[in-house]
Amino acid sequence: MINDPATAVDPATLQVAPPHGVVTTSRVEPYARPVYAQTTKGSRWWTASLALAVLVTAGGLALLYNDDHGFQNQARSLTTDNESLQGQILGIQGELTATKGNLATSQADLAAVRAQLAHPSLGIWNVRQTLHSSTEYLAAGVPDTFTYHLRLKSTGTMNVSILSFDQFSAAVTCIQNGVGDTNWCMHHSGTGTAYSQLDVTSVSYDFHLAEGCAAYMVVITAPSQVTITPDVSVTYNPASKATGTCA
Repeated sequence: MINDPATAVDPATLQVAPPHGVVTTSRVEPYARPVYAQTTKGSRWWTASLALAVLVTAGGLALLYNDDHGFQNQARSLTTDNESLQGQILGIQGELTATKGNLATSQADLAAVRAQLAHPSLGIWNVRQTLHSSTEYLAAGVPDTFTYHLRLKSTGTMNVSILSFDQFSAAVTCIQNGVGDTNWCMHHSGTGTAYSQLDVTSVSYDFHLAEGCAAYMVVITAPSQVTITPDVSVTYNPASKATGTCA
């Protein structure tokens, strides 16, 4: 047993001398070195061509995008213009339809005006008058070449006749001879009448026999006092030949 051991030594620090006659060399630690690839003219040309192709392609895509964007804008603009034109066309069609309707109405109005000009109508008697007894009468001539529109109203019963001049003359003779009073003779003279309405309070009649004859008159009488309200008019309508007692 060793009572005084030597100080402990780390084995890693121990160096062993080489055997005699062996030459020692220094140990060289390896290290990494960059490796440079050698490029040729052909590879450089291919790279440049590829880069150029990429640039050209990119430029072409940009142009195509711009062209497509422009076409889309033009398409939208054309669509808007087309819709606007269609709206204008619909508006014009509506105006044309309205114009056609107005034209048809105008043509109808023109036809009516022409008819009125060819056959004008006018009022000739509208003054209210009173018969006080059976011995009085109202008389008015019926104009030639006109349709006579006889419209009368009365406050009591009245007698209305349209007489030719000869018939009226016979009625006057009846009165003068005392055959009857005025109210009776004007409607019962025995020679007849062209038209009669007896014991009525209103009359509405269109008389045509004077359209080609100037030989008629209307006579109104009453058995007692009445007030007559006339609304008489005529329409120009000349006959192509003689009518009534003139035929």
